Amino acid sequence: MTPRAEYPRPHFDRSHSWSSLNGEWEFRADTEPDWTATITVPFAWETPASGIEAHWLPLAWYRRRFTVPSEWSGQRVVLHFGAVQHEATVWVNGTEVVSHRGGYTPFEADITGALNSDGEQEVVVRVSAPLDKREIAHGKQRSVPRDDFDGVCFTPSSGIWQSVWLEARPATYLAGLRLRPTEGLDGIAVVATVGGPAEGALLRLTLRGTDTSVEVPVSGGRAEAVLPVAEPRLWSPEDPHLYHVDATLTAGADTGTDTVAAYTGLRRIEVIGEDLYLNGRRLFVRGVLDQGYWPRTGITPPDDDALLRDLELAAEAGYNLVRKHLKLEDPRFVHHADRLGILVWAEPAATGTFTEASVAAFEEQIAPMVERDGNSPAIVIWGLYNEEWGLDWDIPGDPAKQEAVARAYDLIKALDPSRPAVDNSGWTHVKTDLLDWHYYDESAASWGRTVAALLDGEQDDFPVKLGPDYVVRKKLAGVPDQPLRGLPNLNSEYGTGFTSVERGWQLRWQTQELRRHDRVAGYVYTELYDIEHEMAGLLDHERRAKDLGGVRPSDVNATTTLVLDVVPVAPGRDLLSESGRVSVPVRVSHHGAEPVNGHLHTAWTPVLGAPPAGPAAFGAEGPWIEAKPFLLSGPAEVTAELPDGWTSGRLHLALVSDGVVVARSAVDVDTHTAPVIGDNRQS
Repeated sequence: MTPRAEYPRPHFDRSHSWSSLNGEWEFRADTEPDWTATITVPFAWETPASGIEAHWLPLAWYRRRFTVPSEWSGQRVVLHFGAVQHEATVWVNGTEVVSHRGGYTPFEADITGALNSDGEQEVVVRVSAPLDKREIAHGKQRSVPRDDFDGVCFTPSSGIWQSVWLEARPATYLAGLRLRPTEGLDGIAVVATVGGPAEGALLRLTLRGTDTSVEVPVSGGRAEAVLPVAEPRLWSPEDPHLYHVDATLTAGADTGTDTVAAYTGLRRIEVIGEDLYLNGRRLFVRGVLDQGYWPRTGITPPDDDALLRDLELAAEAGYNLVRKHLKLEDPRFVHHADRLGILVWAEPAATGTFTEASVAAFEEQIAPMVERDGNSPAIVIWGLYNEEWGLDWDIPGDPAKQEAVARAYDLIKALDPSRPAVDNSGWTHVKTDLLDWHYYDESAASWGRTVAALLDGEQDDFPVKLGPDYVVRKKLAGVPDQPLRGLPNLNSEYGTGFTSVERGWQLRWQTQELRRHDRVAGYVYTELYDIEHEMAGLLDHERRAKDLGGVRPSDVNATTTLVLDVVPVAPGRDLLSESGRVSVPVRVSHHGAEPVNGHLHTAWTPVLGAPPAGPAAFGAEGPWIEAKPFLLSGPAEVTAELPDGWTSGRLHLALVSDGVVVARSAVDVDTHTAPVIGDNRQS
């Protein structure tokens, strides 16, 4: 069975005329004289799925034979590579057809002139995967010598790691199809680029399933048109409606007709003051970090369902956005997000040090990223640099690094002004549309204080642990003229805890503090699943659920949540009360379109052992509470007492509206008031 047999490029679909080259290829390390091994493409040579499992191999060769379908006679034959880490040179029948540098970007070669007249063809690929990756785009792949961020890096994925395939097209062909919503969200603006002899060529664009079509001439290798949409149906997470466009390019009798399909959605993402808006409605981002690694396949998803499943798991945990971290992911990931209505924060791979070569390698990813994925309605944020990686941790002290960050921002905004972009995610912003920050803190008390101080303007820096014993304070702005107010605030990385129970506890309490502040435009939790030694996930590396101590992420990340005026002490001991009686002020954070109201109800269970969904039933009606959209409600006081004979218990709280539970939280009460390890009340 052919691995990854699905068509690889759904945003530029020529699947009516393609042939997969995935599967078994001959393989040899550069030091080996003979083709004695077989590798399964498209899995990196370090991975078990490849059949090779070779580590720290800097140079290797691939070879396979193929035949061109007879029905392609008279057309141009094009060889496509989704991605090869890091530098590839390709020969067909002994003729070099293409050389490409960059481990995350696609490339192609018209191989027609190198083909034999009939019968079997041979393709050979030489791949260089430097052990020292610091000056190349490598994201989270480990380097030797090591990056400064080696502690959060993983096993490299070298060689061919995305699909390889053939396509047939005529001599005059569609090279690109850019689709964007019109300003009024009532049509699709199309820009087509055309390759080959295009004099006299005509482009016909049809909105699939309708009678709407336009025909425009090609001029200077381009054709532009607007497809109007009657009664437009806007794309949103609630209704991820897609519009498909069929493009037919007709040239002379000698150059043939080319057909490509593409799609997009009608939606607008915009920054208005300190808020994000989607289609004119306020958007609160509830995001989770997804780094795109799998246990036996590295950075290649084992199959198409694995990409789909990761998005479904994020949605099941209550997240409406996935930040695909430091990786230009397989394009089918974005395709599934488009279909499911899950928002995406997309960003290129990082380099590891600041040199002229590394800056060039980073910037070389920006245009291919926008060209390949820019039609996607799901992508609502473009990311660029991350935490000064590839910038040697010193944006404020070096004008050259400031210039590099600003230039990357200008590059992506020139290519796509329709989406907000983040220049350097985490801190030391230079030129950005979103003011995001990465703040990790084991103490619930200092977490809450620091978040409040950052949002209230009392401080513009916070502690960042760059090593086991090395903590520095990082400022939100890396240059004096970068504003600290007037932009949306997002905490785009957070989450702590050594054990999974601790992580569940921190997830609940830290997220509620972000929901406490109306100025926050969203958050991104780190992270969806474990990877190798990094045990920070809500799920393990196999995507299995972990013991989060009774915390259910879907409650934490719901549209409506409860915010308790409590500074928790430690897991299992949120509130200490000798008498067992507690009084808890409860507020409501609500991000729906309409106000919400109802009564607060309570129920007791043991601290651990209760089902993750909480108790089967709640007690009598408690106080009434109501909340307007995006405005934290005032407090309602809930009083409760531990059942007779209990020395500890979990007090479950629920907001019930018209008989339906719309929000849940809990607080653990303990009658033992002696200090405990991890008590952070004074931290």
